[in-house]
Amino acid sequence: MDKPTMFEPYRATQDIDALPSYFPIPGLGLVPINAFVLHAAETVLVDTGLILLSDEYVEALSSVISLEELRWLWLTHTDPDHIGSLHRLLEEAPNLRVVTTFIGVGKMSLFRPLPLDRVYLLNPGQSLSVGDRTLTAMRPPTYDAPETTGFFDPKSGAFFSADSFGALMSEPAGSAEDMEPEDLRRGMVTWTTLDSPWLHSIDIDRFLVTLNGVRDLSPEVILSSHLPVARGMTDTLLGHLATAATAEPFVGPDQPALEAILSQLAAR
Repeated sequence: MDKPTMFEPYRATQDIDALPSYFPIPGLGLVPINAFVLHAAETVLVDTGLILLSDEYVEALSSVISLEELRWLWLTHTDPDHIGSLHRLLEEAPNLRVVTTFIGVGKMSLFRPLPLDRVYLLNPGQSLSVGDRTLTAMRPPTYDAPETTGFFDPKSGAFFSADSFGALMSEPAGSAEDMEPEDLRRGMVTWTTLDSPWLHSIDIDRFLVTLNGVRDLSPEVILSSHLPVARGMTDTLLGHLATAATAEPFVGPDQPALEAILSQLAAR
């Protein structure tokens, strides 16, 4: 795969659809980029994908829910791979309100402000009722942006973890269980050290307490923005995050490596 690609939506749980895509990173493999639709009494969309795939994304989204039915858009954070179709959806989904934080609104205001009457500010530890369930906002164990907010849905048992639990992959997979165990471990460690380099500057015991907070939720499924759906794998994934905290820091390609990559691409 040599370009961003949208895949067909699939059911992650009985009441959650996944909208998967993959983005190639030369020299490192693929990173999944997922959005999700939670079919609650008041439907919740989680993130809006890549702007490069906006047409494909909206088509996939429209195949699982009418845009008029969307009530909430939960932005895990404001990185470009999470807000690609944000303003398009605000125009095409008239009942949609954006769940984010004060910092999230501020960052987006630097390039295209949100209409504040369409915003719902929610901090970690606070909750949002969506009709038939109450979602609790949480800061995931790892993240790359200060406004990052995932959530736990007790009705489905799903923990929406934003970038946390992501993994670099060599090829697409239908679920995290389908990945080779060592590929999953290595891909998660690499992604985590890349995406959350601050891990190497904090007290490991305090980080393990954070991981235990996720374990105490007993999630049935972990829905990461950057990992295929992971069912019944909480302890395994938490173990990989703990490993990442003591792994070698990620060091990206330098100029000679970039030139080598460009040579390989030119030779294709």
